[in-house]
Amino acid sequence: MKTYCNKLAKRLLIWRVRKISDKNFMLILVVIVGIAVGLAAVLMKNSVHFVREVAIFLNNKYSFSYIYIFFPAIGIGLTLLFVNIFIKKKLGHGIPMVLYSISKERGKIEKHNMFSRIVASSLTVGFGGSVGLEGPIVGTGSAIGSNIGQFFRLNYRQLILLIGCGCTGAIAAIFKAPIAAIVFTLEVIMLDLTMGSLMPLLVASISAALTSYLFLGQNYVYHVANIDPFFLKDVPLYILLGIIAGLLSTYFSKLYLWQGKQYAKLKTKRARFIVGVTILGVLIFLFPSLYGEGYEVINLALHGDISYIFDGVFYSQWQSFLGICIIIILILLTKAFATGATFGAGGTGGIFAPSLFLGANLGFLFAHVANSMKLNISHGNFALVGMAGLIAGVIHAPLTAIFLIAEITGGYELFIPLMIVSTISFFVVRIFMPKSVYAILLAERGELLTHNADSNMLTLMRTESLIEKNFLTINENAKLKDLTKVISRSSRAVYVVIDDNNYFKGLIWLDHVKHLMFKTELYDSVYVRDLMDIPKYTVNTNMDVKEIVEIFENSNYFNLPVVDEGKYIGFVSRAKVFTTYREMLKKFSHDE
Repeated sequence: MKTYCNKLAKRLLIWRVRKISDKNFMLILVVIVGIAVGLAAVLMKNSVHFVREVAIFLNNKYSFSYIYIFFPAIGIGLTLLFVNIFIKKKLGHGIPMVLYSISKERGKIEKHNMFSRIVASSLTVGFGGSVGLEGPIVGTGSAIGSNIGQFFRLNYRQLILLIGCGCTGAIAAIFKAPIAAIVFTLEVIMLDLTMGSLMPLLVASISAALTSYLFLGQNYVYHVANIDPFFLKDVPLYILLGIIAGLLSTYFSKLYLWQGKQYAKLKTKRARFIVGVTILGVLIFLFPSLYGEGYEVINLALHGDISYIFDGVFYSQWQSFLGICIIIILILLTKAFATGATFGAGGTGGIFAPSLFLGANLGFLFAHVANSMKLNISHGNFALVGMAGLIAGVIHAPLTAIFLIAEITGGYELFIPLMIVSTISFFVVRIFMPKSVYAILLAERGELLTHNADSNMLTLMRTESLIEKNFLTINENAKLKDLTKVISRSSRAVYVVIDDNNYFKGLIWLDHVKHLMFKTELYDSVYVRDLMDIPKYTVNTNMDVKEIVEIFENSNYFNLPVVDEGKYIGFVSRAKVFTTYREMLKKFSHDE
């Protein structure tokens, strides 16, 4: 059966090459990717809804009304079972996985990512994990694009474009926001695309959005019934909200990353699970609004309805100005712990929804305080704009925040406030965190692509592929007469000195010994070890090409020996590095 499928695939590829041009074929694949990702988003949404309905049924069936605090543990437990039994690999976070695959895996994403995150996130979020669906659907969409590209044996540049289309389709479908989806791919996934490459993103976005509309309807994700007009007098308030949003984004991001490190210190999955679900259960018991992705809470905040904050057992008598402020502040401060606990315990999800949750609550609190001072501003407007501020701050994507919030809420009248708050929040966060939570871990390891073309090309280059092994070696105990024989056979001007076990000892340069080559009286009395130099710099296969380039730039070396654990491997030459760089830059700069 497998042989038959391989033959069929080969025939299909041959027919495609003969009948369809690359440009037209890419457009066909883009449409297929868009529709497939749209269907995946619909499946994920419906799966979460089904799991949530099961949880509600169980909660209503039993008289113990607080059974829901155990649901996240059930969902995360089922997620871990699914991953351990069927996937047997750590899923990780969706968007960092995409960034890593682009920078280090040449765009190749494993097949299980096309479905594994749908199942895992549906169980986690459906049973109340305090995370969202956006990261998993982006990971799913990118995997769909990558595997379709791999099936048709596309080159790296085409593969990356399909991954970008998958990411675009994912955001377009899950949020019903086709414009924001394109901006997200350019801003967050950081694809340095030419104008000719934007058309496929547009097609993928349209295809995915229409698929989502077909099955989920055309209504807004977060509908705001009445959006009050923007008044110039409110600009100082929007500026202040932007600053606070930036500070809250910094708090959430740093705490999120810190928790990840703390959970990683726990030695076993069981320990992480127990600690995580215990913290999450306690937080949900104290603040029920932390349960799940927070869709209902966001909608209530946008409509100025504060009933959700009094769901906890202790807060029914706190219906005063100060009481409301205290509860919302506690919800804002504990949301990061709930999200971190969900991930730490082993849940699968994203941080888009927590960012929207924080933004809506922050904006509502800001308006609540302002109105107590007789400023008479709209709770809905400020909750909506606060969402943009947190997306811009946490994701480091102000343009995505502006278009996303406008599209998912219908808040197009508030473009100016959205721009003010998003921009200020982004710049405030950048003071404390130069990179987003998506990028910071990859950036620390030098595995992140940026909008800098030079940096990207060096990141994509692999040290192993640059190693040249046609340099001749000679034993340190050899004599000058042996060295002259090596020199006569070599086309290089440098020779590697090793010992009997291939351990690197040093280098001999032709310029340094050529005056001895005709002194035959020294042939048996001068040893190689007496002629060699120990180079100031060596490299190893674990070094990034960026580091190697820095050594070339800071030295006069044209060739650097590659040494792993003391043993000689080969050489990396300045010429090879820059020739490869120019070839890659030319390849990826080509506009179809």
